[in-house]
Amino acid sequence: MTTLLYIVVGLVLLILILAILAPKTYNVSRSIVINQPKDTVFKILRSLKEQDKWSPWAKRDPDMKKEFRGTDGEVGSVSYWNGNKEVGEGEQEITKIIDGERIEGELRFLKPRKLESDCYFETREVAAGNTEVTWGFSGKNKFPFSIVMLFMSMDKMVGKDFEEGLSALKSMLED
Repeated sequence: MTTLLYIVVGLVLLILILAILAPKTYNVSRSIVINQPKDTVFKILRSLKEQDKWSPWAKRDPDMKKEFRGTDGEVGSVSYWNGNKEVGEGEQEITKIIDGERIEGELRFLKPRKLESDCYFETREVAAGNTEVTWGFSGKNKFPFSIVMLFMSMDKMVGKDFEEGLSALKSMLED
């Protein structure tokens, strides 16, 4: 009985220590320079419907169910998706637009697991006709998932997707 008590106390202490050490937040972003004027790039970025043309997730499930609510490209517009296991189910809502500079949104993942994240696009003119686009998202790691994030990297999991998407956006806009 005493041994069992030590094991339980040890496990509880281990979980508490891991919870204290675990990352509480995540932030992933990638950037690319596109040889197009900032206004042209920004117009494409703010459209949730246009995102399907270069999104890495749209390519992973071309048959996913999509629905749009609100006026596309305006605050309050929502893109809902329900796809295969690779893309899951969720929605993205535009929550703020700083015209020509930044688009902010909220991602609400429903499946395979519930998670909310903030997402954004930023545009910056780096030279005449050249625009740097930064795509990012951030959020909070809730317990017990935060402990899992000690052994996994959100940056490694999502960063490649952002790079793939930005590269497809660049190709689409420069062709």
